Amino acid sequence: MTDATTTNTMEREFLYGAHNYAPLPVVLVRGKGVYVWDEAGNRYLDMMSAYSAVSHGHCHPKLVQVLQKQAQQLNIVSRAFYTDKLGPFLERVCQLTHFDKALPMNSGAEAVETAIKAARKWAYTVKKVAKDQAHIIACQGNFHGRTTTIISMSTEPNYREGFGPFTPGFTLIPYGDPIALEQAITPNTAAFLVEPIQGEGGINVPPAGYLKACETLCKRNNVLMICDEIQTGLGRTGKLFGYQHDDVTPDGIILGKALGGGILPVSLFLSRKEVMDVFTPGDHGSTFGGNPLAATVGLAAIEVLLEENLIERAAKLGGYFQNKLKTIHSPLIKDIRGKGLLIGVEIDKSYPAREICLKLLHHGILTKETHGTVIRFAPPLIITEEQIDAAVEALKHVIAEK
Repeated sequence: MTDATTTNTMEREFLYGAHNYAPLPVVLVRGKGVYVWDEAGNRYLDMMSAYSAVSHGHCHPKLVQVLQKQAQQLNIVSRAFYTDKLGPFLERVCQLTHFDKALPMNSGAEAVETAIKAARKWAYTVKKVAKDQAHIIACQGNFHGRTTTIISMSTEPNYREGFGPFTPGFTLIPYGDPIALEQAITPNTAAFLVEPIQGEGGINVPPAGYLKACETLCKRNNVLMICDEIQTGLGRTGKLFGYQHDDVTPDGIILGKALGGGILPVSLFLSRKEVMDVFTPGDHGSTFGGNPLAATVGLAAIEVLLEENLIERAAKLGGYFQNKLKTIHSPLIKDIRGKGLLIGVEIDKSYPAREICLKLLHHGILTKETHGTVIRFAPPLIITEEQIDAAVEALKHVIAEK
C-alpha cells in the first residue's frame, strides 16, 4: 500500500506538521462518490465520510458546479456588508428547521461556542440569572469540539491533559439519564447541551424517550434544550435531525459538517427569536462566517439532500447495513448500534480497533476507530447495498484473521 512517494509524503507531513493526529498510513489524492484514491491509484470505500461531513459523497457534481460559479463572482467580503447569498441561505434553513433565526459560522466548534454564548446571555437578559452565575449542563462522554471552553465540559482525559485552567460554568451528568438531568438543574441553569447520539463518544444511542423526557424537564424549568446535530443532523440517522427520533422540539440546534456538502466548512446555530435577539452588533462574529461562497454551497447542499432523497436512503440502508453486520457471528463483536448510516461496531478489547482499521485499509475500506474499541461505519448517504456488502465482507475477513 505504500511506496517511496507515499512514504515521502507522510514523512513530510510528520516533519512539518504538529502531531495532533495519528492518520492511517494512506495518502489520498482524489475522491468521487463513495470512493477515494491514493497516490498509487488504489481505490478505497470511504466509511468515514469525514465524520459525516461528506454525506453527499465526494465532489458532488452539483455542489462543485455552484462552488465554481460563485468563486468566479464573489467569495469573501466579511459581514461588514450585506451580500445577495446569505439571506436566501438563512431563510431556507430556517424554513426547513422551523427556527426563527440562524447565526452562521464556519466550523462545528465555532457554532458550539456560539450556542454557549447565546445561552449564557439569554440566561442573564431573559431568565434574569445573576451575573456570571449561569451554568450549562452537558453529558459525560460528549464531544462538542476542542476549543478551550468546550474541552472544559469534556470527560475525555486526552482532550484535557495539559490545557488547563478550564472554563467554569459547566455541570456534567451521565448520558441517557433524565433523572440525573432533573437533579442537576438549578435556578441558574441556562441550557442543556446534548447530542442525540454521541458520535465520537462511541456511537452511543440513548434509550428511547430520553430526549423527550429531557425536553419536558427543560420546559418545566425554563432551561434551553440545545441539540448538537453536527454529526447526526441532515439525514445521517435516517431523519432530517437526530432529535426527531424522539419527537422533540429543542430550543436550538447546532449544524455543521454535512452543511458544507463535503466541500467547505459551514456551520450554524439556530434558535427562536427570543434567544437570537440577545445578540447585538459587536457581541459576536466571524470574518468568514456566512461568506457568499459558503452560503451558496450550504444552500445547494440542502437542496441536494432533499432532491436525492438522501434522508430516506440513510434510513433504509442503515437498517440494511446493521442487519448485514449482524450476520458476522464472532465473540469478538460485542455490540452493533446506531441509527441510519451512523453505526458503531464494538470490538472486544483483545483485538485493538486500530489494528482492525489498518487491516480494513488493506481490504480497500477506510474507517477510523474511536475510544479504542469501536469501529465507525458512517459512509456517504449515496452508498448502495452492493457497496455495503463489500464493506461487511471485508470486516468479516478481518475479524476472522484474529
